[in-house]
Amino acid sequence: MLDLIPSLGAWLPALAGRPFAVATIVAAAGSVPRPVGTSMIVTVTGQVLGSLSGGCVEGAVVALAQDAMDDAGTRRETFGFSSADAFAAGLTCGGTLTVHIEPVPADDSAPLRRALHLLADCAPDQPVALVRRLDDRGSAAVVLADPATAGARSLAIDGVDGEGLRRVAALVRSGGAGVIGVALPGGCPADQDAAHTPDGAAAGAVLVESRLAPPRMLVFGANDFGAALVPAAKLLGYHVTLVDARPAFANQPRFGAADAVVTDWPHRYLAAEAAAGRLDSRTVAAVLTHDPKFDLPLLEAALAVDLAYVGAMGSRRSHLQRVDGLLAAGVRPERIAALHSPIGLDLGAVTPAEVAVSITAELIAARTRTATGTPLRDRPGPIHDHPAPDHGVPRYGTSPAPAPSDAQEIAWT
Repeated sequence: MLDLIPSLGAWLPALAGRPFAVATIVAAAGSVPRPVGTSMIVTVTGQVLGSLSGGCVEGAVVALAQDAMDDAGTRRETFGFSSADAFAAGLTCGGTLTVHIEPVPADDSAPLRRALHLLADCAPDQPVALVRRLDDRGSAAVVLADPATAGARSLAIDGVDGEGLRRVAALVRSGGAGVIGVALPGGCPADQDAAHTPDGAAAGAVLVESRLAPPRMLVFGANDFGAALVPAAKLLGYHVTLVDARPAFANQPRFGAADAVVTDWPHRYLAAEAAAGRLDSRTVAAVLTHDPKFDLPLLEAALAVDLAYVGAMGSRRSHLQRVDGLLAAGVRPERIAALHSPIGLDLGAVTPAEVAVSITAELIAARTRTATGTPLRDRPGPIHDHPAPDHGVPRYGTSPAPAPSDAQEIAWT
């Protein structure tokens, strides 16, 4: 549902005083176009906001939504590839989607209708979470304005408590999305992860969609390479700060895409941000200053903080000189080994724009050690060997757990 936030405000007048239905992906396996949590709104007149598959199953979902509005009952349908019936609704990419369809009455007090009004007031990148119960007992929906600090006490979901509520709160705080099985009063204990049950959302299932504040990227160096990297990083969803000690270089219009431009010594700024608690394990740092008097103290400070990624521009000779300087400063070898230097993937990049692509490509590849950086056409097997990340920017350089055989794979074509 969070993917619809930019358009909700304009759609609310069309939904006022009229029933509608919300169709949401609650389970996905194999190669699929969209992840769990993706939603589509269908009005009583057949108007549609959003998409679940890029056109493969939308027609069938609209028909199911109309039926749900007619009898006020929820629906759940699984769509997959059908080689036997070429005209059946399904996914040509070969994966399967389970879609939960919930009718929303015209009553303004309906929980999901109230939730939509709250979400419509959110900015496109504002931290927010939506927690919904998906069972056939009726909807319960909670909108949280500060998901990073969510606790069980802030999640008042009818019929959900105890361990189930704690697991829901943990997923909210992580900025993730998924379906969690919970035990309802008088019912059997639910599967710990309802997204992996055969029907995608068993009785007692809770859907969590959570979005944290954008991760930060610190770009050090007001030069041509910094000017190219700033907008490239914005495309990946980072909140970008450009830092340079020289006002004449930093205060140039070409850095206008940055969320903030800071004139300060790089190592002093990073130390101050770390001390203030404004850096976390999602923060990345790109050191493009290419000047030892800036680079060495900055890298010494950056490698002492738990950042997701630290990269430094320079030749291999410059890298060896940096390593010697960092060792002499007392930086532990295992910390130096985490440094991405020379920065970027080997793409044959030469121009600043090409180098920016090289750096952002390494950022993406560094999220998991299973990434090879080789062309997909030269790599056998599934495009993704692990579940696709469904929130924010995940921790870099960590090995994911082995993926189940039905792990979700986002289809690019």
